Amino acid sequence: MKIAELPRFKHQPPENYYYEVKEFKRNIFSIWICHRGGFAYNDGKPTKSIWGFFDSKKGKYFSPVNSKTVGKEVQINNTRSWTSMPIKQTPIELAFK
Repeated sequence: MKIAELPRFKHQPPENYYYEVKEFKRNIFSIWICHRGGFAYNDGKPTKSIWGFFDSKKGKYFSPVNSKTVGKEVQINNTRSWTSMPIKQTPIELAFK
């Protein structure tokens, strides 16, 4: 599956980044954000971090607990280009939104 095939996925990758989608389990795909710049520790290969998960059967997105564990459902509108993890805000921060 390609990132363009994910329904409602509205994010564009940040500069020097791209998204990669891999089959995780049956009907579940992992979405990775990958940095094109390499580091010495990985011989210049792209560096990858889990963005989140997509359940193709339910058509829903999930935040990650880690790269091997699917977390809670998230609304795509509440996610960011970097991650699907929700932003935790205090009531005072929400009041100034």
